[in-house]
Amino acid sequence: MTTPTTKLPAPADRRTLNVGTLVAACLTVCIAQIGIAIPATLNGLFQEDLHPVGSQLTWISDTFLLPVAVLELTFGVLGDLYGRKHLLVGGAGLMAVGETVSASATGVHVLWTGQVLSGLGAAALFPTSLAMLAAGTHTHAARSKVIALWAAFLSTGGFLAPLLGGLTGNYGSWRWSFVVVAVAAAVGALVSQLLAENSSAPEGRSLDVGGQISIGLGLVALLYAVIQGPSDGWGAPTVAGGFVLAAVCLVLFVYAERRARSPLLRLDLFANRGFAVASVVALVGMTGFLGTCYATSIRLGPVQHQSPLRTSVAFLLLNGLTLVLMPATAWLLRRWPPRWVLFSGFLLMAGGDFLAAELPIERTSLVSLVLPLGMVGVGFALAVSSITATAVNTVPVHLAGMASATTSLLRDLGFTLGPAVIGAVALSRAAGSFSTDLASSALPDTVKAAAAQVASEGGPLAVNAQPPTSPAGHAASIAVQALGHGYAVGYVICGAAALFSCLLTVAVMRGSGDRNSETVTA
Repeated sequence: MTTPTTKLPAPADRRTLNVGTLVAACLTVCIAQIGIAIPATLNGLFQEDLHPVGSQLTWISDTFLLPVAVLELTFGVLGDLYGRKHLLVGGAGLMAVGETVSASATGVHVLWTGQVLSGLGAAALFPTSLAMLAAGTHTHAARSKVIALWAAFLSTGGFLAPLLGGLTGNYGSWRWSFVVVAVAAAVGALVSQLLAENSSAPEGRSLDVGGQISIGLGLVALLYAVIQGPSDGWGAPTVAGGFVLAAVCLVLFVYAERRARSPLLRLDLFANRGFAVASVVALVGMTGFLGTCYATSIRLGPVQHQSPLRTSVAFLLLNGLTLVLMPATAWLLRRWPPRWVLFSGFLLMAGGDFLAAELPIERTSLVSLVLPLGMVGVGFALAVSSITATAVNTVPVHLAGMASATTSLLRDLGFTLGPAVIGAVALSRAAGSFSTDLASSALPDTVKAAAAQVASEGGPLAVNAQPPTSPAGHAASIAVQALGHGYAVGYVICGAAALFSCLLTVAVMRGSGDRNSETVTA
């Protein structure tokens, strides 16, 4: 779900890439991507076993994604300053610890803790693994080959994650999914320690402490407000305070970036119209894609109670096609202007989301999902491969590295916001529909009272999770309909985000992003 996010090493670092470094970098980025993607297939089992209420399921996804989005670029700088091998070993080791904590969780709060630790490890692995490969290559052709290989292993992780989650969840336990990733991460740390060669590029690099603190606090505050809004109330002091803090931190971030010697985000890049549009598209479009993934995981798992193995099929359509279509997308990017590949990808994503929104919640056949989710998956494969190319082709060549890193940062922010936004909208709509439909139903007053009590604590998802013979369980069919309506609205919002990105790309970027570039992208 992520792609290269670090500037290429300085030319002074002239090490030759050895096989051990290549193996370690490709292995660790594959493991990091598995860690990001695997919880989506297990949401149904989390609901059954840990009984999360309200927005707690959303936090399971975002506690991993948040550290990746906020700290990825900073870890890239730390690797340049102090040595990348240390971060590769430490990141893989931290992932092993985090996945072990997740596997041992007896409650949702412990699972959150494990996912935060794993996310911190992954945040170190993504930029570090790429920078180590780039440090050992000194020609455009050689660098292109190793980055393509790195991207292939990253996509392999996205392909393997749903298979691993489906098989272990279906035939064992969701805990085994985390155990397998923990063992793989420990192996990755050992391989990195034994085989990888250290490299660094400290020249001209420094930490942007002010920018990192302000963007970190701001994003945490924004996510808290968006995710907790449906359960705590949009007017609650903590929710309103979260939005205010996020706005203040945004202002402080802009101020910090204007003064930083080595800024996390080059604000002057946004004066370029084409780059500004590509950045907006990266943020909005990827919010829509991860929102689609999250809506699908909730529909199939906690709402329809489908098995992890069946859920994994849906995620193979959403994530796995990126690996399968890599040769085709590379061919298209060589022959078409990247903005047209981007336009086509978002158009397919919008069409798939709008089709998914029309599916009745009672329809559990996987065949019905093939066309809409297949369209989204193909569209994502095209879009994610061309976003960076579109962005860097709009700026001078000497700014291509910073443009790539900036676009990737915004894309990862979109990945983080997707589950939060769609979860908040869907749960709000579902709660309203459930209250209205429950009050007007012919159910006995005792059932209505019991269901209303459960819904007040955990929303319609909690009602749907009640045993069928319990008083609240008799209202499960009303909860399912309300949830179906809520997440259908979520699909519509995701489709609208993709359509907006599609139209903005073709309308505003006319004449931009069509030149050939010597910049290495993946």
